[in-house]
Amino acid sequence: MLWMKSYNIDLVQVNGQRKYGGPPPGWVGETPPYGSEVFIGNLPQEIYEDRLIPLFQSVGKLFEFRLMMTFSGLNRGFAYARYPTRRMAELAISHLNGHEIKRGYRIVVSRSTEKCELALDGLPSVLDKDNLTRILCGLTAGVDTVSLHASPMTDMKNMAIIRYNSHRAAAMAKKSFCEGTNLLYGCPFHVDWLQPTVKQKQQSGGLLQPHSFLPQMWNSETKQKKFSVSGVQCLQLICDRMKLGQPVYQIKFLGMGSCGWLRFWYRVVIPKHCAPFTGYSWLLGDNLIPTDKHDQAKEMVALRLLSELGYVVD
Repeated sequence: MLWMKSYNIDLVQVNGQRKYGGPPPGWVGETPPYGSEVFIGNLPQEIYEDRLIPLFQSVGKLFEFRLMMTFSGLNRGFAYARYPTRRMAELAISHLNGHEIKRGYRIVVSRSTEKCELALDGLPSVLDKDNLTRILCGLTAGVDTVSLHASPMTDMKNMAIIRYNSHRAAAMAKKSFCEGTNLLYGCPFHVDWLQPTVKQKQQSGGLLQPHSFLPQMWNSETKQKKFSVSGVQCLQLICDRMKLGQPVYQIKFLGMGSCGWLRFWYRVVIPKHCAPFTGYSWLLGDNLIPTDKHDQAKEMVALRLLSELGYVVD
């Protein structure tokens, strides 16, 4: 098409739409923010990009233009235009809504109701907002904001609401999550578009604060509380208070080192905690009977876990 060659326009048809840009040639900068896309409706079927793109570029530079197409090659009567800023999108609405593109055809231009928010449910309570944001930014592109709430569906699990800077970024993220392992810190999670009812609860403050593996009883005033019980008893007490289930220890002795030190591997599973604790340690055990070796290893492991959590056991 002569118009495409004259203005260096490339159109790509994919998934029932024909697209220009996203970004266009020579684009410098970040992806436009949420709210920078407009919906264009009431298009005559014989109107195409050679009329539409110049019209919407008259307001400002386009980042992307998408015309919805039928299998027969006609447009489906609507399109989307994305600008670099929300302000430009507002100008397009004010200047072009009601524009008579053909005799008897006045187009509708309004803010796009693009889906840009995902809900990830079933997240482990050990995962806080900062770590989750870092993980999401590493796995997907275009993360705008992340909020964390208690899961409305699963006990002791959390739900994240993630807003992306475009529908495309959100759709690609959803596709990536659905095709991946769907595991975070060893816990399976569910991903879907954010439902209107959940969004309403979020906006009204109806969603609960997220669960935390370090609840209020482990705040800065109580983390240094001293217990006059063994490390194993202390860890059992804490897990009982948190309703996480009792720890299950696996100890495997690997061999004797120099000076009588016995190396061992451990694994501690807490039923309602998302991932087991594993590692290696040493025990002075040249003269210990098997039962004593196992008990002392359990105590050493329990003390290590408590120390990581800020507890001191006398």
